[in-house]
Amino acid sequence: MGTAHEQVVFCRDEQSGLRAIIGIHHTGLGPALGGTRFYPYRSEQAALTDVLRLSEGMTYKAAAAGLALGGGKGVIIGDPLLDKTPELLRAYGKFVDSLAGRYITAADMGTTAEDVDVVGTVTPHVVGRTESAGGSGDTGWSTAYGVFQAMRAASAVVWGTAGLAGRTVGVEGAGKVGYHLIGLLAEAGAEVVVTDPSDDALHRVRTSHAGVKTSPAVIEDPIDIYAPCALGSTLTPASANALQARLVCGAANNQLQDRAVAATLMRRGVAWVPDYIANAGGLIQGNGERLGKAAHDVREDIEALGASVTEVLVQAKESGITTAAAADAVVRRRLAR
Repeated sequence: MGTAHEQVVFCRDEQSGLRAIIGIHHTGLGPALGGTRFYPYRSEQAALTDVLRLSEGMTYKAAAAGLALGGGKGVIIGDPLLDKTPELLRAYGKFVDSLAGRYITAADMGTTAEDVDVVGTVTPHVVGRTESAGGSGDTGWSTAYGVFQAMRAASAVVWGTAGLAGRTVGVEGAGKVGYHLIGLLAEAGAEVVVTDPSDDALHRVRTSHAGVKTSPAVIEDPIDIYAPCALGSTLTPASANALQARLVCGAANNQLQDRAVAATLMRRGVAWVPDYIANAGGLIQGNGERLGKAAHDVREDIEALGASVTEVLVQAKESGITTAAAADAVVRRRLAR
């Protein structure tokens, strides 16, 4: 949709070594809510590009889910295994607090509910804290549950049944969202193939789910459903043309390298569930925490994502447009209201 951002904040704290960027894309429907990603970006420009795309995606996600929230995101530049300290997280929290509630943060890649607890010691503008700190806990399961419901709804459109038993699903990324999704899929009787660069992550999966297989690159495998749950931009013109799956539905943000890839997928008969609809479960949980609800209180709201997926896929098919265009139309209508 390409609308301009309302505010971009560059955060520096020499004492803790903090280098971060907060992007506020849109607050027309409510405060901007979005997690903070801790990642070793190769440059500040790369971090800026990421935070701008991610925060804009949060606007779409909130609007598509019908939430009274805007879109925002934070990124911290560094290796979370080496650079993350309580002092750095508190320094970041002070920048969040300086925005006076225009931006509410949560956990994301490289950060945890325990990290949010630390940030929350200096600002009230956080969600996704641990239950012991008065929050609703990590949003990983809720995000995975939303993707699972989206996948079931999309399967009903593609194959005529929401059941996933016997379907081969390639899950790319076994982190805090992908791991939970693997469990849900295995319980549903799906044949699951997983790829992840971390041997520890794969070992955790094998230990919990003996029937799960591993692969160097599931996107190239003969699978029914491709579920990207790690970094974005894995769907390029080349991978979209090589993809054997008939359905793409995952938790990763910004899955398309560019919007032209959506047309390639449509031409090849591949149904793509726009990421900002499929992965909204964590946002729904975070918004519920703002309203004093526990994670289990918003489960029905997360399940309702399936209806949004059906609406988008059916509209795209009937109108002869990409699912990206159909989802954007839904967002535009809700933002206009």
